[in-house]
This record gives sequence, C-alpha cells and structure tokens, in this order.
Amino acid sequence: MIYLSLGSNIFPKENIKNSLAMLSKHVVINNISPVFITPPLGGMSQPDYFNCVIEISIKVPMSPVSFKCEVIRKIEESLGRKRGVDKYAPREIDIDILLFDDVIYESAEWRVPSPEVFERDFVFAGLLFLNPQLIVFPSKEPLVNFAENYKLHLLRIDCTYTQLIWKEFLDEHRESCSTN
Repeated sequence: MIYLSLGSNIFPKENIKNSLAMLSKHVVINNISPVFITPPLGGMSQPDYFNCVIEISIKVPMSPVSFKCEVIRKIEESLGRKRGVDKYAPREIDIDILLFDDVIYESAEWRVPSPEVFERDFVFAGLLFLNPQLIVFPSKEPLVNFAENYKLHLLRIDCTYTQLIWKEFLDEHRESCSTN
C-alpha cells in the first residue's frame, strides 16, 4: 500500500478536497484518515493546518520518484503551491509520500518511508487510524505498539469536514471520525 499525507492552511477545506479530486484521476483512494487541525510549525504567525493521511493504490505503476514528480508536484503547482526557502511557510497544499509499498528511498530532498511517520503526531495518528497493524521501517513492530508514545488524545479533528470527504471520496458514511 501507498500512504500520503495532505496538508493545507490556505483555503484548506477547498484545497484538500481539490487535491483528493485531482489525485483520484491517477490513484484509487482506498481510505482517508480523519482530518486533523494542527498548529503551524516554525513559529510564524499563520492559520492552523488541516491534515489527513490517505491510503491509495496507483492506477498506472510507477516509482515513488516518478509519482512525486509527475503527479504530486503537478497537483501542488496547479493548486498554487510555490516552493521557497521557508519550509514552514503557509501553503495551499502539501502532499508527501509517507510509505510507498516496501520501497526504501533516500535523496537530499526526501525519504521513503518518511521520518514524519514517527515525528508528527497527526501523521502517526492518521496511519494508526488506517492500519494499526502497519509495520513501518525501520521498526519491526506494528504502529499500535507505539501509540502510548504519542499525545493522540490532544489532536483536534474536524469531524464534519472529515465525514464530508469520506462521503464524497469513499462513498460511505461513518458514524464516528474518532481515532479512539
């Protein structure tokens, strides 16, 4: 399976929904985590981020590098993303590859599996929601075994928006968007 994180703090509801629609032309969206509302990193005064994790399957096989360059970057650019020096600047959309099947990849710019899996509570919580038994390299244990190391109970979820995107992109209604 392939897992991506999506985040936005500039018109976040619109941009996450649009990015999911654009991604669905290239992938099958198998599942979507709740949408977490998180404060920005880096100390700059800016709006909170809306973040979620999605589980996908790619319609046309390609490498993580090709997928990032040919699909993800083009979606980000079409939604107005401008890459600059400040990696904590506000953004229309940020799409990151967290896991790409069993691929291990590292360059100066990014890595798969993404270190954010264990560094950011909302990324961990999103993956945990989607697949608690998932084992992420270099760990040899399922995510659920690490849950006590995170402050998951402090994460804020926009349940109304989460249910809206579940209905639109997963064609289903779920009673709860809780991670508990």
